[in-house]
Amino acid sequence: MTLMNRSLLLITLAGTMASAHAEVVVDIEAFGKSLGGWLARKGKAAEYEMSEADYRTYQPEVSPSPDGGIFVSVRIDHCRGFFASDDHASLELSFAPNGDLVSAQSSLALQGRTITSELIKGGASATTSVAAPQIDRAVKVGTDLVADLSSKLLREKVVEPGRVSFPAAIRHNYNLLYQAVKYQTKPEVTATTSTPPAGSPATATTPANNTPPPAATNPAQPNSTAPPPPASTPPSPPTTSPPNGNEAAAPNKDHLVPTNKAAKDDPAKSPPAAPKPPPAPASTAPTTTDAATGKTIPLPDIKAYNPSGAPSTPLPASTASKSEKEKSLLMEHGGEMLKLARDVVKTTAAQ
Repeated sequence: MTLMNRSLLLITLAGTMASAHAEVVVDIEAFGKSLGGWLARKGKAAEYEMSEADYRTYQPEVSPSPDGGIFVSVRIDHCRGFFASDDHASLELSFAPNGDLVSAQSSLALQGRTITSELIKGGASATTSVAAPQIDRAVKVGTDLVADLSSKLLREKVVEPGRVSFPAAIRHNYNLLYQAVKYQTKPEVTATTSTPPAGSPATATTPANNTPPPAATNPAQPNSTAPPPPASTPPSPPTTSPPNGNEAAAPNKDHLVPTNKAAKDDPAKSPPAAPKPPPAPASTAPTTTDAATGKTIPLPDIKAYNPSGAPSTPLPASTASKSEKEKSLLMEHGGEMLKLARDVVKTTAAQ
C-alpha cells in the first residue's frame, strides 16, 4: 500500500506543468502620482503647473489591441481661466504584446482650430542603441512627435504662452506615461491527471470481496443460542393498607370537591353584574320629510290657544336697559329743573 501511494504521488508531480502568462498593463496610480495625484474632477484628473501655465490631465483610457498589445489614450487640457474656453489635446500610444512602443500620435484643438501630428512609428530605423533599443526608439518617437506639433502650431501664429508651451506639456505626459507602462508576467499552474502504465502496482486490481468478515466470538463462552427474554407482563396495581375504624366510618371526600367550591357557592365574594343601561325613550315629536332632500325635519311643539287660562309659554322678559330707564327719568323731570334754573337767573339779574 505504501509503494502504491508513492507511485501515485510521483506520477501526479510529474504531470504538474507550470506556464507563464504575460501582459502589458498601465499603472494608472503611478502615472497620477507623478503628476501630483488624481485630486481634481472627483478623483478623475490631475492638475499641475508648467511654465506659469495651468494644465489638467485625465486618467488614461486603456483598451486591448487585436495583436495582444494595448492602446492608451490620454486627454490633456490647457486651463485658460474663467473668462476663456480651455484648449484640449489628446495623446495616443500603441504598445506591442511584449511592451515595446509601436506608434504615437497627438492632436490639438485651439478655439475651433485643430492641429494633428503625423503618426510617428517606432520602426527599426529609429533605433540607434544596441543595449536598449526599445528605450531609444521611445525617445525618438517622442522627439519627432513634439517637433511635428510645434512646427504646425507656429504656422497658426499662436503667441499666448500657455498655448506655445502646450506641445511641451504633451511631451511631459508622454514621458511619464511611458514609464507607467509595465510588462507583467503572471504564473499559472495547470495540473494534468495522467494514468499510470498498465504494469504498475497502481493499476493492479484486487478481487472484490463483498463478504463481510465473520463476527468475533469469545472462545471462553460456548456458541449457544440464548433463550428469548420473557414477555413483558402488565404491572400489578399498588397495594394499600386498610384504613382504621375512624377512617372507615367517615371516609374523606375532600378529593371529590374542587378547591374553588367555596368561592363559587359564596355569592358575596362574586362581583355584581353591571346594570344594563335603560332603553332610550322613543321620540314622540312630530316630524316631516323634505321633498327635495328626503331628510326628516322635526316640527315644533305648538299647543292650542287657551283664552281663559294663563299662557303655557311664558312671555319674554323686558329688554329695557338701565340707560333707557335713566333717559326716561331725565325727560320726565327735565322741564321742572329748567324752570327752576330760569327763576334763579332772573333773581340774580334783578339784584
